[in-house]
Amino acid sequence: MNPAYLVGLGGALGAVARHAVYERVDNTTDVPRATLAVNVVGSLVLGLATGLGAAGVLGGDALLFVGTGACGAFTTFSTFAFETVDRQTRSTRAAAANAFGTLALALAAAALGFWLATLA
Repeated sequence: MNPAYLVGLGGALGAVARHAVYERVDNTTDVPRATLAVNVVGSLVLGLATGLGAAGVLGGDALLFVGTGACGAFTTFSTFAFETVDRQTRSTRAAAANAFGTLALALAAAALGFWLATLA
């Protein structure tokens, strides 16, 4: 299949999944939970897919579909950045907690996903 179609199909599924999370998770607190959830879960899935790719379990087409497409559309750096700056106008502490907490959790989730893939 054409790589652009794989990325597009994965992206469509990731965008719909992200929308579903935003419909169900409160994002108006000091820490925007929906954005945190999609970034951490997406990082976990991307780490897992990357690890499975490195192990030869997933091929290039699957990585394009899952990693570039689905995870690319599911996660969001721009919303994370905007929400951090928006919270800074109300509370520097909330903005810092959002920035550092999201980064730490997303990196840990990606590492966990990669590690889990090594067990497969």
